[in-house]
Amino acid sequence: MTQITIPTDLDATRVANIEPIFRELQEREIASADDLERWILDRSELTAACSEALANLYISMTCDTDDEQAAGAYRDFIEQVEPRIKPMEFRLDRRQVELTQRIELDRERYFVLIRDTAVDVELFRDENVPLQTELSTLAQDYQTITGAMTVEFDGAERTLPQMARYLEDTDRSVRESAWRAVADRRARDIDRIDTIYDAMIALRQKVASNAGFENYVGYAFRSMRRFDYTPADCRSFHDACERCVAPFMKRRDADRLSALGVGELRPWDIDVDPLGRKPLRPFSGGTELVARAHTVFARLDPRLAEMFASLGDGSTAHGSRNGAKLDLDSRKGKAPGGYLYMRDRIREPFIFMNAAGLHRDVETMVHESGHAFHSILCRGDPLVHYRDYPTEFAEVASMSMELLTMPYWGGTDDAFYPDEADAARARRKHLEGTVSVLAWIATIDAFQHWIYENPTHSRHERTQHWRSLMTRFGARGHFLSWQGLESHLDVLWQRQGHLFGSPFYYIEYGIAQLGALQLWLRSLQDGEPAAITDYLNALRLGGSRPLPELFAAANLAFDFGPETVERLIDRVELELAKLPT
Repeated sequence: MTQITIPTDLDATRVANIEPIFRELQEREIASADDLERWILDRSELTAACSEALANLYISMTCDTDDEQAAGAYRDFIEQVEPRIKPMEFRLDRRQVELTQRIELDRERYFVLIRDTAVDVELFRDENVPLQTELSTLAQDYQTITGAMTVEFDGAERTLPQMARYLEDTDRSVRESAWRAVADRRARDIDRIDTIYDAMIALRQKVASNAGFENYVGYAFRSMRRFDYTPADCRSFHDACERCVAPFMKRRDADRLSALGVGELRPWDIDVDPLGRKPLRPFSGGTELVARAHTVFARLDPRLAEMFASLGDGSTAHGSRNGAKLDLDSRKGKAPGGYLYMRDRIREPFIFMNAAGLHRDVETMVHESGHAFHSILCRGDPLVHYRDYPTEFAEVASMSMELLTMPYWGGTDDAFYPDEADAARARRKHLEGTVSVLAWIATIDAFQHWIYENPTHSRHERTQHWRSLMTRFGARGHFLSWQGLESHLDVLWQRQGHLFGSPFYYIEYGIAQLGALQLWLRSLQDGEPAAITDYLNALRLGGSRPLPELFAAANLAFDFGPETVERLIDRVELELAKLPT
């Protein structure tokens, strides 16, 4: 049979275009290591084409959730095309396992690929394909519901990300009105979102059972290739957050309560400056966000600035049309949140976010830029499998940029904060948030473990367990009063999109945050050049090495137990003591 070269312009949204290529790879004669390596490379290009087809459809759908054509094209792919691709991919996976058992390849080079493919073969079940399609459809339904949420406030229709500005207003009555407007809007869809989640839990339990697992916890850990830690390690992280992070937050809550001079903290008192200073306003619009971010990266390291400049100037407003790499500003109909999506065939990243002129948008911009740097640095690897990477280390790439850029957020007119006092406020805010977010991560992760260990629970039982976790970790404030607002507290978890679209993908943020803190402390001790060199060297490896080796390549310890958490928090507190209040 004549070997097929994967066309550069292959339209992988059409099954008729890709079926012959899958068939040729399935039937191709492989007689030597050279043949097998050529086969693996060709298969990688086909995988990249299919991945990019989905990426472009997903980007278009999330950028305009109310665009029926974009939504329909994405839904058609996940309902009609993916279910036909998955069995073909499985047959190639199975053949790849058989071939690598028969033909010797470089074990150092192919260890991760061989290991991961073996797990995919182990878990694949034909009967799970329609269930996974249904789960993808439900995830899109969640995106559509949340993307459509707006409120009428201050004389205009506003998205929920845009409403965050009002929660920083020094007028407490404005903050309360804004908070209640958003909470009331979310409350209108509580039952719809609960219904989606109920269906997802049942489907995921069935997927796990079909694959021979007692519950979805074991299936999730295996399918996510968590070879280097277990549910017990996650529980150790939860305990560390309860022991070390909760007291840290309690001290800061007490300071906030005292500084605000109010009788009790309410949900609308969390984001305002406790000393009554005007909200931080680091930029106006996506184009200015990009320009100021470029200044920051240039001051940190010219190699980072060069990669960032390749993403564009932020003026593109809608999706990835014409090769655009940025869609930054919040608008009606845009899905919430932020992400980096690598288009695997053209090997170009795309950053999606909902900027509203807030400091947290600065954090998101440099965070997603870290993901982009990761993708750019490893895109030369011919294997798409190695141009991806474990999420636990992917988030080190992004979170490290949040911390390492802090010294350069202010001090010049073209940075985010020309007033150095504002820059100091932003640094304090970020360092406190870097630690405090660990409590929310522990809350969400512990919630997921309970959800899938008890898949037949009732909504009432789910609410009761959620309340117990909020008390245990204090993720929304130890001194916070929810009196009269309990129904809103009970569904805070609905805001966490990972629970719907990426189950169990959240502990990675905690693991990575501890890695990023280590790298930041290295920059303080040994200088930024040493830390950046380690960062770049590790990112170039992509996903070609096991997770602990990726951490080691950046001179980081792969550990997220109590001792590591306590040591890092103690050091953060020392650094906070050096900053003005």
